[in-house]
Amino acid sequence: MKFTDSGNPIVDYLTITDEALLQVKSLLNERKEPCEGIRVGIRTRGCSGLSYNIEYAIKDNNITKFDDVVQKDGINVYIDPKISMFLIGSKMIYKEGDIESGFDFVNPNEKGRCGCGESFKV
Repeated sequence: MKFTDSGNPIVDYLTITDEALLQVKSLLNERKEPCEGIRVGIRTRGCSGLSYNIEYAIKDNNITKFDDVVQKDGINVYIDPKISMFLIGSKMIYKEGDIESGFDFVNPNEKGRCGCGESFKV
């Protein structure tokens, strides 16, 4: 197993599409404060119970030594260890529509999503 400089294990159970990677790079380049990448978590929300949460990964703030890391093209995606098992085999995508755009996950572990797509269950 490979590790980052900070000792976090590098994993390959989450695929990041090229479109999602380009958007992450763009967001990181626009950010004025330094950060290590992005961090993916899950929070309780919506009618199905769970919602993906993406935030900037900031050293000594929200990155833990237990986080897994997916690296792609020099970008680190930190993953909350409590959700690792939920993301195995998933794909992080970026989609754009007429009135909204954003990141989403195609997750084979999901058992269902609410009608509006805001939350899911496993």
